[in-house]
This record gives sequence, C-alpha cells and structure tokens, in this order.
Amino acid sequence: MNRQQIDEVLRQYDFGGQVLRCEPCGSGHINETYCVTCIKPGGGEKRFLLQRMNRAVFQDIDGLMENVANVTSYLHRRLERGGGDTERGTMNLLPTRTGAAWCTDTGGGCWRVFLYIEGAICLDRVEKPEDFYETALAFGNFQRLLAEYPAETLHETIPNFHNTAARFDAFERSVKADACGRAAGVQPEIAFAMARREEAETLVRMQQDGLLPLRVTHNDTKLNNVMLDAETGRGLCVVDLDTVMPGLAVNDFGDSIRFGASTADEDECDLSKVEMDLGLFEIFAKGFLEGCGGSLTENEIRALPMAAKLMTLECGVRFLTDYLDGDRYFRIHREGQNLDRARTQFKLVADMEKKWDAMQEAIRRVAAAAQSAEK
Repeated sequence: MNRQQIDEVLRQYDFGGQVLRCEPCGSGHINETYCVTCIKPGGGEKRFLLQRMNRAVFQDIDGLMENVANVTSYLHRRLERGGGDTERGTMNLLPTRTGAAWCTDTGGGCWRVFLYIEGAICLDRVEKPEDFYETALAFGNFQRLLAEYPAETLHETIPNFHNTAARFDAFERSVKADACGRAAGVQPEIAFAMARREEAETLVRMQQDGLLPLRVTHNDTKLNNVMLDAETGRGLCVVDLDTVMPGLAVNDFGDSIRFGASTADEDECDLSKVEMDLGLFEIFAKGFLEGCGGSLTENEIRALPMAAKLMTLECGVRFLTDYLDGDRYFRIHREGQNLDRARTQFKLVADMEKKWDAMQEAIRRVAAAAQSAEK
C-alpha cells in the first residue's frame, strides 16, 4: 500500500491530535494493519490500529462492519454499566469524520480504525496453563456479555461456516470429483471421516430441534485472538471480530480445544506426537464456564465434549477437502501440508474418542464447581 493512499485514509479520521507516524504492525495473513501514533493536545501519545480489510476474503464489508460496530458498541455499554474497563475490555471503533464505521480510498480499498489496546500482548502458543485459562475466561466472558444480544440480527458473513453437515456434503463432492487425482492415496483418511458422517451432524440437529440456542459467536477462537495484560497475564478482551455472527457457543469452545489443547503443531508429520491434552481441556473448560457466568444452558454444557470432537473433525474434513481440490483455500508452504493438517485433526479426534469418558467427567466436575461458585 502506498503512502499517498494511507494519507488519504488518515485524513478521513479525527485522531484528536497530530499524526506523528503510521507504521506496519502485526503478523496477520488476512488484513493489512498499521499502528498510528498521535500527539494529544495536552501532551503524550495515543495510538490507534488502522486496518485495510481483505475484500477477497470478506466480500460483504457492509455486513461485516455492521456486525463489528454493533457488537463492540454493545460490549462498550455493558462494560460501562458494570464499571468495567471500556478501553481495554473490548475493541473500540473510531468513526470517520462523517460518523461512518469504515471508509474507502480512491482505489476501492476498505479501511477501519480501532483504539489501540495498550499494555497488552497476545500469544501464538500456550506457554503455561494459566495462559489457556485466561484465554478461556475471556471467551467465556465474551459469551456472558453478549448472552442477551439478539444474535439473529447479525449478518452471516460466511454462510454455513460451522454447518458440519454442509461441510461433509462439500467433502463428498470433492471425493467424487477427485479433481487432482489424489483420492486414491488418501482412502484411510476418507474412510475415517465418512465413518463419522452421521455423528458429525449432532450439533446441527440439536440446534434445529431447539435444544441449542442461537448465540453471538466469535468463530475463530484461537489463543492469539485474546489480548492479555502484559504485566499480570490477565485476559483483557477478545479481538479479531471479522467472523462474529450467529452460531453455537459450544462451537467456540470446541474450536479453542482443537487448537489450544493439542500437544503438537497443526501440520505435525509425526502423528505419535499428537494428542489432546486432557489437563488443558479441563483448564479451558474451567475458565470458559467461569467466564460464561451461568449464561449457558444445561444442554450446552453437556454438549461441550461433543463440540470439541466435532469442531476438530470438521476442520480435518475441511483440510482434506482442500487437499483433494488442489489446495485452493488454505495457504500451504509445502507439498502435502493440508493432508498433514487433516491427519493431525483426525488423530486428535481418535484421541478424544479414547478419552471420551474422562472428557465428560471433566465437564461434569468443572460445571458443578462453577455452579457452586455462582451460588
């Protein structure tokens, strides 16, 4: 992005002071991010995050930004009423000079500005169990604060994102088409997925039957989407709200387990290293339920182990689908990486099945403790 376009965007905002510098920051692969530093009238500096949104990934910018603006303003009001930290407890959009949530440059680029969350860090890996607990607490708190938000009013920015039945339909089409002639070499993986085809629809059917409520969900609940206080390690707020839309709270829990409770990298080639850490599973469940503060139903709590398994299975199916299709969706850095990713997910699923009784018992134990603490 050239400096002229950035200056054009900066002029559309009132930062409350003179802009000193605007520098690239962050390591995200989707949006283009800059840190804007300003001098406040009374002295001192204030920072903002300037982001150019990726229109190739997010085609409905209007819907996406309406979701982000409405959810962040709602969270701000909730924190304000409860005496929370409104500058660090949620992302805060800075409107343009005309009051819009985002703007465009003359080249068609779409931009937005957030207040920078000072004194905070994010982690790419669990460094100690407390980190995972604080992440869980933040995601649970996100659910609690938004428990009464009318989820049905949000735009579905990625249709059928966690519709596991639809994911399997797409998978079966890819197997049948075999566009790259790869299906013959992955028959064990195809068989593993298809053996769980019916079970994969469990949560979808529960929602259709009214057993699981529609909620505001984050849909990308990785460790690095929670800001932690740099000094205390305490979870501050959830960030990266581009995929916030209607969904199931249990899927947010399950995706966190899939990513954070694994003992190996997502593309590990040595499957003997891949397990679901039962201790981390229980730690995350503890933080998540404490953060939710009693906002989940009994059905949701009981469905947490199933969500962990099905989000992992769904992700494996998505990786395998992309491998069969020629690696068109997930970025790869080496041949066969998506196949390795699929295999790690399936190994996690198999390990969860071995630990199924222990996972259910952990949820019962943690839920009982959380309910006692609420009384």
